Amino acid sequence: MTALPQLISLLHLASPALPIGGFSYSQGLEAAIDCGLVNDAATAERWIRDNLVHVQAQCEAPVWLLLHRAWQARDHAAVGRWNEWFHVTRETSELRLETEQMGWSLAKLVAQMEWGDAAMRHALRDLSPLCLPTAFTAACVALDIEARDGLAAYAFNWAENQVAAALKAVPLGQVAGQQILRGLHRHVLDAVEEAVQRADAEPPRLSTFSPMLGLLSARHETQYSRLFRS
Repeated sequence: MTALPQLISLLHLASPALPIGGFSYSQGLEAAIDCGLVNDAATAERWIRDNLVHVQAQCEAPVWLLLHRAWQARDHAAVGRWNEWFHVTRETSELRLETEQMGWSLAKLVAQMEWGDAAMRHALRDLSPLCLPTAFTAACVALDIEARDGLAAYAFNWAENQVAAALKAVPLGQVAGQQILRGLHRHVLDAVEEAVQRADAEPPRLSTFSPMLGLLSARHETQYSRLFRS
């Protein structure tokens, strides 16, 4: 069980109020709405669930765990390799800019809050480009947050941002948004367990196959009317 101080730190780190700009991105959801793939609460829930289960759980989440382990082992070379690997799997300019901007913002906050030791903060500062999972896992290790707990919060925070984007862009009511989020609870837990299995495999079983997301993200770059940056 997570100790209370670590729980409070995790709530702080995963809060939507954390000033890293997550609210300004939809990760292709806005393009899916523009194309008519998402048009109500049911289709919004399906879109978010499918991305969580078939995209996040198969790539970003296991890489998150591998980064957490590398930070714990103080293996900055491994951190750099997984950070670079994740960056090159971002298929579009918007997805790359998103992870770079949020990663940079969180790393800046880590430095200003003096989380972790100087060696970790220097390693973060020297990574360029720096991806969000790399910065988030560094913060988790610095705050003594266990890997599964940190990943569950990271995945839930991603889902929460997706629901917030759907509320604005579909649009949906607040109750519908909370119903979607409640329905995603078990899928967040399933995604964490799937990620653990994939990260524990030798070699790690990582899949970046998400052609619909890539196509919609690319379309969003030239979409006529946009609320979000991705």
